[in-house]
Amino acid sequence: MKKNIKRTAAFSVAAALTLGLAACGSSATNTQATNAETTVATEAASQGSEAAAETVKSENPASGEVKTIQVAHTNYYKPYDFQTPDGGSDGYEVAVLKAVDELLPQYEFQFTPTTDDDLLVGVESGKYDVGTKGVWWTEARSETYVFPKNYIGASVIGILFRAEDKDKYTDLEAFAKDGGKLVPIAPQNAQYNIVENFNKNHPDSQIKLEASDAFQVSDAYQWVTEGRYDAYFESRTSYEANIVADDGEYHDYVDKLSYVPYEGIPTWPLFNRNNQELADAYDGAIEKLKADGTLSRLSKQYFGYDLFELVPKGYQKGDQL
Repeated sequence: MKKNIKRTAAFSVAAALTLGLAACGSSATNTQATNAETTVATEAASQGSEAAAETVKSENPASGEVKTIQVAHTNYYKPYDFQTPDGGSDGYEVAVLKAVDELLPQYEFQFTPTTDDDLLVGVESGKYDVGTKGVWWTEARSETYVFPKNYIGASVIGILFRAEDKDKYTDLEAFAKDGGKLVPIAPQNAQYNIVENFNKNHPDSQIKLEASDAFQVSDAYQWVTEGRYDAYFESRTSYEANIVADDGEYHDYVDKLSYVPYEGIPTWPLFNRNNQELADAYDGAIEKLKADGTLSRLSKQYFGYDLFELVPKGYQKGDQL
């Protein structure tokens, strides 16, 4: 049924093109979806024209072909991406990409739950066209994959500390001013750079940052509880899954530890290097989903809060966090 609808929409695109619409070419370095078709689609959508709203980039609009897109996602990373008991695909990022698919009549997304390694290698090799796993942007990764202009969500990070200090450590700035001792972070961990950047932006209230090799998260929880350190830099997702959840592996700490968020680190889908056009089409669709409130709604559905409210205002791909 969906493919028939998409074919109809694709022929509508072809008719529009016959009247004079000309698509802009893709650029390997510019992922902005600013072509004429996207503009027309956005304007028509605001007027309630469903067919015209689906005129976001078409790879071969005149043919009416629907191209199958292989989408990989991690099979365990709740609530971002996970495999359901019946083998299906679910999670916030999966739900967003399904919404994107509905806006792109020229594509049909097929979802595959898989491992981290298979996803990364598969997208690089072309086995998958897109992969999503709560990835942060890094310059090194951008040399291997296409990152679109628009991020899909965010990973909220903050500090985990003793419950008795919850009135004292109301935010990361308060922790820094108090001179709290942070559990060491491995230098290769992206969180190390985030704390470094915090110190650069807060010269009068520095966090004491120590480098360390990797360790078990249970060690960090115990070190904070015992007073060896005052806080642990932790993602909100991990805190809620490990400690807050009734079935969390470390739920015994729920009355001993508290958490305060710092900011949201944008997460991105990864596109194969040959799929710049698909990434551009994604950008056109994601901008519409953000404007109509879909992203905020899905965020609250899967996380209980709006991820986008915690991302620094004005953030652009490549900005330091």
